[in-house]
Amino acid sequence: MNVDKFFETLDSYFAKQEIEKVDPFLVSSLEQAKEEEDNGAYISICNEMIGFYRSISAFEKAYAAAEDVLLLMEELQMEHTEHFATTLLNAATAYRAAGDYATALRFYKQALQIYDGILQPQDYRYAGLYNNMSILLEKMDENEEAIAYADKALSIIEALEGGEMETATTLTNLALLYFKVSQAEKAKELLEKALSLFEQSGENTDAHYSGALAGVAEAWYRMQDYEKALEYYERALNEVKLHFGENMSYAILCENCAAVCEKLGDAAKHKSYLDKAADVREHIQ
Repeated sequence: MNVDKFFETLDSYFAKQEIEKVDPFLVSSLEQAKEEEDNGAYISICNEMIGFYRSISAFEKAYAAAEDVLLLMEELQMEHTEHFATTLLNAATAYRAAGDYATALRFYKQALQIYDGILQPQDYRYAGLYNNMSILLEKMDENEEAIAYADKALSIIEALEGGEMETATTLTNLALLYFKVSQAEKAKELLEKALSLFEQSGENTDAHYSGALAGVAEAWYRMQDYEKALEYYERALNEVKLHFGENMSYAILCENCAAVCEKLGDAAKHKSYLDKAADVREHIQ
């Protein structure tokens, strides 16, 4: 199977926002890889499935793809490889998005054990894992531990050339954590640094930018600057729709916009965003 051709076609669907073509393409490609007994292609496609199904909130499909590929990799004795760790990370993030935090944490810790056996301490791949673990621990209200992992990620990312956007995103996450532990001055300091980096980076965004925008919006909300909060939430909303369509993240952002509009006293927009969130949730369910 020509894996390069697979990714070229898949990327073209995302570039053209032809999201409806992605699912059938992934399924047919996986069948082809299975028929040709191309394990490498099969693993790659399953990983793409996990990420895609997570992004559109089709969590049961994401779980099925994760279970399938992890079993295959165990049969191939790949449990201690970087590829296995990557798949664990993808699976963990899907479980985290679905609210199954215990399973997500178990997979993240398993990936960390693999990294400890094969990577140098300042390897860039640690930064992604630390950030993901920080996000999860924050959701579990383990805020001090979440701060520790975010700081570890930041120390790696800041040393990288061209890592401004990732630095800004990590700074934003840290700022929100410091708000949660009632260290407002530290949070504001980090947020100012993050906003400066976002502005320097311009508008060259990617699919992950929406998360950073939402983080900045929440920070403004906590600082009671509701107009700024709404501006950034709406920008995040547009990014999610552009890259993933109206998924569960889109619904949550609509609810966040509604909460801000209520603070601003805009009853019409408050109701409009709540209605939109309900429509999206009903469609997904």
